[in-house]
Amino acid sequence: MKSEAILHTIGCRLNTADTALLTGRLETANYRIVAESAAPALIVINSCAVTAEAVRKSRQAVRKFRHAYPEAVIVVTGCAAELDPETFRRETSADLVLTNPEKREIVPQLIEYLNTRHPGGGIHRSGDEPVTSFHEGAFGRFPFRSRAFVKVQEGCNNFCTYCIVPYVRGRERSRSFDEVLEECRRAVEAGFPELVLTGVNICAYHDNGRTLGELISAIARLEGDFRIRLSSTEPDPHNLALLDVMASEPRVCRFLHLALQHGSDRILQRMNRHYTTAEYAQFAAEARKKIPDLHLGSDLIVGFPGETEEDFAESCAFVESMRFANLHIFSYSPRAGTPAAEFPDPVPPEIMKERYGRMREVAATGKRFFRDSQLGRTLPVIFETVDSHGFLRGWSDNYLAVHLPSGEAPTGRIVPVVATEENLAAVTVPEGDE
Repeated sequence: MKSEAILHTIGCRLNTADTALLTGRLETANYRIVAESAAPALIVINSCAVTAEAVRKSRQAVRKFRHAYPEAVIVVTGCAAELDPETFRRETSADLVLTNPEKREIVPQLIEYLNTRHPGGGIHRSGDEPVTSFHEGAFGRFPFRSRAFVKVQEGCNNFCTYCIVPYVRGRERSRSFDEVLEECRRAVEAGFPELVLTGVNICAYHDNGRTLGELISAIARLEGDFRIRLSSTEPDPHNLALLDVMASEPRVCRFLHLALQHGSDRILQRMNRHYTTAEYAQFAAEARKKIPDLHLGSDLIVGFPGETEEDFAESCAFVESMRFANLHIFSYSPRAGTPAAEFPDPVPPEIMKERYGRMREVAATGKRFFRDSQLGRTLPVIFETVDSHGFLRGWSDNYLAVHLPSGEAPTGRIVPVVATEENLAAVTVPEGDE
């Protein structure tokens, strides 16, 4: 009889892809992955450290699951565990704490723990991994999901002054080309209509001379009815070749999440971002030129240390000029161990909150503009769920939320839908960070 396991993911698409790989490893080890259970034998919490709030939620999840399932073995892995494993061992009731490299060894670590009922000295940091290609030695499984999140890359070499990710994910390295291709083939054969390629910086993909563009082209040649979506990318001139691949491959979604972080060149320099607003705008213009009806999304931070009212006004003006289809706005959160955490002139919380609200209004205008530009267009949509009101809910390839009455289209397949005022979701100003 198989033991039941619950996997709980906090954070980004890369964490979701890592959880899929953990699912594959645990199913191979005779665990049955469930969404909920009266008495799970195992709970794995894949944690996040991108903000202090994410770390808090990760610790809170351990306490919640321990209270609910006192007899279960609880494993914590992911970026919060990488950042501060000793705190998780000392201050939570986790049985095992595995850093990011160690999560690949979850099965032998569990065997060791279950043989002794004590973590002992069996857990050690693995140290720096080679900055080359790597094999996961497992394939992702995606229960409870309508899209397959496929990990293609790890790590980051950028070291932006506000970001903890390079310290918890390590240096850039790429997953084996052939292993990624095989995982995608398996996902398509399993019926997944969308593959999401994810990593910390997927544009850094490079396996023995083969680039992300070549990987995408190889995936696009697989047989089946599916599409490919890219996760966050960077506005580096070396990535311009990727636009040609996106424009030439009809299976690639017209979606580009191009990280900005700020609209003031002075603040971009303090952030150690490696472009100016003019260079960013040039890259975005080239993308829109080559890929009509492109959904251009981005990330942006308000309240970075030293941000003046003039800096913020520049940022608002630049965001307004870009007309982003979607903008994830974050209030600056200091991360211990990053250079920006020691920068002088922090922005007072009340000013940060007021600037966040103003930027949110600017972002909503861009989102509304893109939505309205698609009215009357025929969009390829995958309907994923049926809501409590009997409506199908899904997403177009250029990431517009679409709804139809149940029964008017199938789920889990790519279907053409003419965008109308009635079937496109209304644009609202979100409450809190997106």
